[in-house]
Amino acid sequence: MSVTIKRKPIIFYPDPKRTITRFYDPGDEKATEVIQKVLQLSSEEIYFELQQVLRDFSTRHRHITQVFESNFTTISHLFDKLNIDPASLSEEVKLFIGSYFTHEYSVEAAAYFNPSIVEHPDQFGLKEGQKRIIVSFRATGEGHISSIVFKEGIIDRNSNFYFNDPGQLEEVPENVKRTVYNKKAFARKLDEMNIRKNIVDIVLSKLKDEFIYGELQAAITETLKDVTLTPTKRKVIQEINWVADSHYEITFSLDTALSERVIFPISYSESNGIEDARFVRFTDDNGEVSYYATYTAYNGYTILPKLISTKDFYHFKVFPLNGKYAQNKDLALFPRKIKGKYAMVGRYDGMNNYIMFSDNINLWKEARLLQKPSFPWEFIQIGNSGSPIETKEGWLLITHGVGPMRKYRLGAILLDLDDPGKVIGHLKRPLMVPNEKEREGYVPNVVYSCGSIIHNNELIIPYSMSDYASSFVTIPLDELLEELKHNR
Repeated sequence: MSVTIKRKPIIFYPDPKRTITRFYDPGDEKATEVIQKVLQLSSEEIYFELQQVLRDFSTRHRHITQVFESNFTTISHLFDKLNIDPASLSEEVKLFIGSYFTHEYSVEAAAYFNPSIVEHPDQFGLKEGQKRIIVSFRATGEGHISSIVFKEGIIDRNSNFYFNDPGQLEEVPENVKRTVYNKKAFARKLDEMNIRKNIVDIVLSKLKDEFIYGELQAAITETLKDVTLTPTKRKVIQEINWVADSHYEITFSLDTALSERVIFPISYSESNGIEDARFVRFTDDNGEVSYYATYTAYNGYTILPKLISTKDFYHFKVFPLNGKYAQNKDLALFPRKIKGKYAMVGRYDGMNNYIMFSDNINLWKEARLLQKPSFPWEFIQIGNSGSPIETKEGWLLITHGVGPMRKYRLGAILLDLDDPGKVIGHLKRPLMVPNEKEREGYVPNVVYSCGSIIHNNELIIPYSMSDYASSFVTIPLDELLEELKHNR
């Protein structure tokens, strides 16, 4: 029996016109020279040049003068070397100087891929058979730095998609709140957990009395450069990272459209990218609904699994996932607890699928093997392609497998509803493979997804094409479940 797969005509390509503003740091020496040159200009020249800048960029970015003010504040310490009080400068001078330390960044110039889809929190005002949706994407720009962006739309009763026109002004969060650690209190907590003090001191000696999570990561990275460290000491240092229940919070302005919000790397651990967010609509035992997303933070050297939490897609909390099995990529939460515990699938060894249970959504210390690569099209490695989906026949888990020529294909397995550690059905052949139009891109021969939903008894899979663009397929749910049950 074959499963019917219908590719939808809609394709989202990367759009280089979608830009945000970032702080530009040319280095203290050059920055000081720029400041001196600006201060040699007359007030009339500064006013004229500033008006030119504002004409060029005020229609491209919301509150551009606030950005200039913020970036001026960031370099204000350089005025000490010049024996100048920044407060003595006029508003026009501050804004003009700030503009030199600002640049545009095209968040999706290179790729727009690895999507996931969830039901929108607002389902009011829809016609029968419609569902409002949010689709997240991994957007990649210059330097291969990835961020999270969104699109909002509606699926009708025939699984046709209608997306809102994208906003014109991209927006980074207007508020960022970081956790600040007290060194003594942090060391005391590590001691309570019997983590060896002599090794802890090696790391903490590199930190100030108060520090943020990124500074802790930098200290750990610096410590791990010591080639004389034994494997045991390296493991203890990693445990310091697991214990750190660090997080930051971001808030977007209420006057932004969802498609304008960009979650760009903020912390040190994700400075080189926020990768492959797997969003899921999670319903707690008390009926309360939250949206979670697991993602991979990358700092250019190491990866760190992290978790996003939101209820409204305006305010987000971000924190690391800790524990021995919260490692590697491909972590995805179940949409509800199983027998009172959080449940998650992952691939901590880089090759096989595992299932985990925990009382604490931040800490994952136990896991058991769920699935090994079994067929030629997945011999290199397997992983999930989003959170498991609850159906009447069991938990449907879309997977991906890597085979000859590093070709990525999508597959599927079916897990027992009461005991999702038990595989009760699987596909022997791939569910989906890249066709001739999809196999060319930044990484050829890849189809990949980070999360699907069910709508009107059809499975809706958003997917990326060779790490470049994204589209959708629909699959009759009953057909897929029947095929899975046939291969128990």
